[in-house]
Amino acid sequence: MGTAAVGTRLLGHESDAEMLAVRLAHAQRLGNMGWAEWHLHTGETIWSDQVYTIFGRDRAQGPIALSQLAKHVEPADVAALDQLLWSAVRGVEPVQAEFRIRRGAGSGDLRDIRVVLEPLAAPDGPIGLHGVIQDITGRRRAERMMSESRRQLLEAREQAAEERHVMLALREAILPDPACCRDLPHTSIAVRYVPAEKTANLGGDWFEAAPAPDGRLLLAVGDVSGHGLPAIAHMAQLRHALVGLAMTGRTANRLLDWLNELVLHQLTDTTATAIIGHLDPETRVFAWSQAGHLAPILVRDGVASRLDQPRGVLLGAAAGRPYELAITRLRPGDLLLMFTDGLVERRTRDIDVGLDLVLSAARDVPGRDLEAGLDHLLSDIGGPNPEDDACLLGVRILEPERRAGSESGSSA
Repeated sequence: MGTAAVGTRLLGHESDAEMLAVRLAHAQRLGNMGWAEWHLHTGETIWSDQVYTIFGRDRAQGPIALSQLAKHVEPADVAALDQLLWSAVRGVEPVQAEFRIRRGAGSGDLRDIRVVLEPLAAPDGPIGLHGVIQDITGRRRAERMMSESRRQLLEAREQAAEERHVMLALREAILPDPACCRDLPHTSIAVRYVPAEKTANLGGDWFEAAPAPDGRLLLAVGDVSGHGLPAIAHMAQLRHALVGLAMTGRTANRLLDWLNELVLHQLTDTTATAIIGHLDPETRVFAWSQAGHLAPILVRDGVASRLDQPRGVLLGAAAGRPYELAITRLRPGDLLLMFTDGLVERRTRDIDVGLDLVLSAARDVPGRDLEAGLDHLLSDIGGPNPEDDACLLGVRILEPERRAGSESGSSA
């Protein structure tokens, strides 16, 4: 073989070695890792270029001797380093540990590193340590950020659950017990309050069903604008005001006049809707007024329809606008449904679609026990509203024989 051919082969080997070194260095940079050797007898220490980068150390300073390594480790993690070195020297298998170092002269940024060590074996025992060092700061920071995000999310969920519990307990303390409405004369009454599925959307829906001083039944539902504790507080003021004002025996439209003045002058930046009515259990006359509220639904002889709505503006919208009084004559077997807009209004559908669903479902209620009928109605229209509360007040006019049986049963 000629001299030129031999030279070419040598150059080829040299190029291969250089290429391998370049690729190895590139892999170390991509993985942010390097290798190191510490010889125990001679004290010699060898680092690859990437280890200098990880430690933020100038190559002119040379590598850090094994005996000096602890000075660059975060004090709280020195024990982990000691345990790693002890295990590596005494064992035969690779061992690893994670700890933190300060880059540069000790005042630099804190870095997380993983070190894998294995002994350099000799017949008389290990003569040194060979290791791979990797900077895992980015990964650990991402993990800590995810952990912190999970912690904050759990705290937010717990806080939301606690807030929901408090708000629901407050509502229950303010609103009457629906069970107290069941024994009103000549009627069967059932109420459903369905809270919004989202805690932040718990709002100011309310109802009232109670005997008035003159023997009539006071029936009302309403909805205060807004959500959360402010809406619940305003709801309590409005409902308690109605209960007090109703003791005067004045008509429903006059009661709305007074409530409008209250909202205008006492409940700042608040509006509300309401239906208030008086039902005479003897004559079955329902005298009612509304303030910007959806009209009640009357189910009679299997047909469900909305009552014609008297004029009345939103509470808190304007002063001096009279509220009209409507007269509806009910019959035995009739079912009257009063409700707030959370029953029919959803973000995912038009309110008219919701009203049609309620009208359709309402036709089946008279065929059932009233309590079960309201539950079926709520199920048929899609269940709880995620975005808003809903109140549903059902009033059934009892048939004469049922009234007599009920009265005789109670006297017994």
